[in-house]
Amino acid sequence: MAKQARAVQTWRSIVDAAASVFDDYGYERAAISEILRRAKVTKGALYFHFASKEAIAQAIMDEQTSTVEFEQEGSPLQSLVDGGQQFAFALRHNAMARAGTRLSIEGVFLGGPHPWGDWIDATARMLELGQERGEVFPQIDPMVSAKIIVASFTGIQLVSEADTGRADLREQVAEMWRHILPSIAHPGVIAHIKPEGRVDLAAQAREKAEREEQEARIAAEVKGAGSLPGEAGPRGGGAGRGTRAGQGADEADEEPAGAGAGVAAGGAV
Repeated sequence: MAKQARAVQTWRSIVDAAASVFDDYGYERAAISEILRRAKVTKGALYFHFASKEAIAQAIMDEQTSTVEFEQEGSPLQSLVDGGQQFAFALRHNAMARAGTRLSIEGVFLGGPHPWGDWIDATARMLELGQERGEVFPQIDPMVSAKIIVASFTGIQLVSEADTGRADLREQVAEMWRHILPSIAHPGVIAHIKPEGRVDLAAQAREKAEREEQEARIAAEVKGAGSLPGEAGPRGGGAGRGTRAGQGADEADEEPAGAGAGVAAGGAV
């Protein structure tokens, strides 16, 4: 179980590091060597989990949809709006969302499913649910409308990025919904929809950060109050050597035979 957990953590480290690299440089300029540096893993560990840079990029595009959760209870349209605002917020604060979007826009299809497919399917499902609950006009084709919504969001976030570094993205997405909702939803439903989303995610994040900072400060004060005068911390020499040895063993466990061939096939280094 420990080995499995270590493998999951390594996979996570690689994907998170790669997301930051793709976000900074795009697909073509992203180097495997930079991903390795940020992930702090060996080439063998990386190629144990991913056959190539393309495979890492595909994993990131698959992961980006996990930044949004559409609530199934209540108003499907409000849940759809809230999901869009969740992703708008993620584009400002989450490298995974930005990297996945950048890879999709750059056309890195990698022989897999269309990069917008998951978003279109998820949006269409919410519109279908809206029809079942009487919010969305029955004559609306959910798949057609979903493609329009996803395409509109994509264009708006690109313009917002160019204009303000996405600082105004929440309001721009709200304006998108104000234009789209009258064409798909009953007027009585629209009156109860909040295009900005039901939650101010920025304010929520600030409150969370302030709460965590206060908790950390209290914990530090408690720890300091419990220390004896002149008390020294544990020596780290032996532990440090043991840690490095443990890391080497972990990496050896994950490195497959013939890893050198995988490196050669992996693209830029």
